[in-house]
Amino acid sequence: MRSLVALVLLLWAASASADWRSDVQSARLVGEGDFRVFGFSLYRAQLWSERVPVDYDERFALHIVYTRSIKGKRLADTGIDEIKRQAGAPIPSETLDRWREDMLRAFVDVEPGDQLSAVFLPGKGVRFYAGERETGEFDDPAFARAFFGIWLDPSTRAPSLRKHLLGGLQ
Repeated sequence: MRSLVALVLLLWAASASADWRSDVQSARLVGEGDFRVFGFSLYRAQLWSERVPVDYDERFALHIVYTRSIKGKRLADTGIDEIKRQAGAPIPSETLDRWREDMLRAFVDVEPGDQLSAVFLPGKGVRFYAGERETGEFDDPAFARAFFGIWLDPSTRAPSLRKHLLGGLQ
């Protein structure tokens, strides 16, 4: 019985210590840069991938370290606004509402030094982390592409950050 309890505790500890890095174990840093608004840094972003240039056929991760306090609701609302702005065609309101709810479940309020990460899961969707804790996985490839497009799409509001994230490659 003791060995069974020890095994369960060992497995629980291993899964509890898993974080976004375990989803992209052989990835390397592609690029990083700061996102600034009116000269104030809001966060530092990093893009990790096994493949350069980054490709939506492979896993990759976006890792963000915040330098300002931001509410999770604000992160979700801003994300939806950017997804709508970048969309080539109108996205049904039911879809946007579902995506916003997914983000509200996954995003936490952040303080300076807090970290949020997202892992692109090809053909499946996206997995989110706050620090080392998984906060949500959403099986929706369209949502995943739209979410990562906030940073990686050529129409991003932060073209300089995009260029840095992609390692200077366009």
